[in-house]
Amino acid sequence: MASNDLEELLSEKFEEALKNPHFKGKNKQLQKIVQRHSPIDLAYAAYYLPSKAKYLLYDYLPNQQAKIDFIINTDNDTRVVLFRQMKEKDLKVLFEKMPLDEVVWVCQDMSERRLHKVLDLLDYSRAVQILDLKKQNPRCAARMMTSEFFSFPWNTTLKEVIAFVEKTPRVDVNRGIFVVNEQKELEGSVSFRNLLIRPSDLPIRKVMGPVFHKVHLDTSREEVIDLVEKYKISSLPVVDEHNHLLGVVCYQDVVEAMEDLTDETLAKMVGTKEKMDFQDRIYKRFLARAPWLVVTLIAGLLNVEVMSFFRTLEGKVLTFTFFFVPLITGMSGNIGIQCSTVLVRSMAVGNLSESKKSGAVLNELKSGLLIGLVFGILCGFLVYFLDRIGGNLEADPMAVATIVATGLIGACFTGSFLGVFSPLLFSKLGVDPAISSGPIVTALNDVLSMTIYFFIAWGLGNLFF
Repeated sequence: MASNDLEELLSEKFEEALKNPHFKGKNKQLQKIVQRHSPIDLAYAAYYLPSKAKYLLYDYLPNQQAKIDFIINTDNDTRVVLFRQMKEKDLKVLFEKMPLDEVVWVCQDMSERRLHKVLDLLDYSRAVQILDLKKQNPRCAARMMTSEFFSFPWNTTLKEVIAFVEKTPRVDVNRGIFVVNEQKELEGSVSFRNLLIRPSDLPIRKVMGPVFHKVHLDTSREEVIDLVEKYKISSLPVVDEHNHLLGVVCYQDVVEAMEDLTDETLAKMVGTKEKMDFQDRIYKRFLARAPWLVVTLIAGLLNVEVMSFFRTLEGKVLTFTFFFVPLITGMSGNIGIQCSTVLVRSMAVGNLSESKKSGAVLNELKSGLLIGLVFGILCGFLVYFLDRIGGNLEADPMAVATIVATGLIGACFTGSFLGVFSPLLFSKLGVDPAISSGPIVTALNDVLSMTIYFFIAWGLGNLFF
């Protein structure tokens, strides 16, 4: 069954089980649902539950590991509801069993005051680790890594390694098994398969392989993603300036970072906040979207001023040019978005190096010019023949077609120019280039393309009329 279908089915089951709004005593029907489905599926389906039922569902989970899986995989709103109702001692147990990187991630949905109360109950060293991780830049390797992994001195025998791994089931062996020397410097890594097939009395250094790729605490999230994707690395070690092993970035962490990065990019491209919940209140939606739309409003008023200015030149720029404004802004806007989206994607996945930028820019400009020429000429022919058939424009059809076609070519090239250079400019200024595909540049594109169109129409209008 597809994931969305399962969530919908669970939602229907929940609705049936929770028909009684008072929840007096145990809800046996809800308990049966919890027993029959995995905590991860329940975590996603909990999104559709009313707040008072979310904790009831969580409370019915059979064991601590199921509750950890539920907390990690559910949505932010559900975690907020659960954290408000859970006691500090229950949160302490949860944070003790949960991987450190996951603790830091989920505690973002908890108030600072509540978090410090829970940290006071934890072992001092673990509390310090959580606080240190929490201080790190959320967009760097330090926040992506986990500090729970296997690391052994290089004289440790394989037998000792296997014994230690068996005694530590909480740490996933897929995070890698690393080897360090006497100075705690990273020397290599060992696959779990090598531990099993080699003689158990061998020291681990005899079977280790080299570590070709590693990153530092301040390595950006985008660099980590690019490295893992390019070389298909399952566990990427994080080291300090002395090559001491500090943590490991797992493939799962990279997938989550990619999802977050995609959400951020899409949100910036459409002009809203990073995450939007369809159950958010109306005023939250308004506050998330309104600031971006103010720019669109201002640009619209500028368009009116431009049109008003050229309207005063009616003797030279005929009234019919105003009929084609929606066509001009629509075509130039779409071309600009296409150009900026292609470049933003290339920059996001690391395919646009400094040496390739000039070639990519030139190719996009050529593409924009070619599209403008083809569609401008096509539009000119269509305007000419439609006017010949309908005769709606009181002007020479050839003159009208030439003005509209040339204006469209100029506007399309303007859109391409903005679409190409705005991502590069934003990137140079240290601003996310995804904004270049958002309302700000779209609105600016409308103003400039329409202005170019009217200037062309005004100049050609003086020749024809």
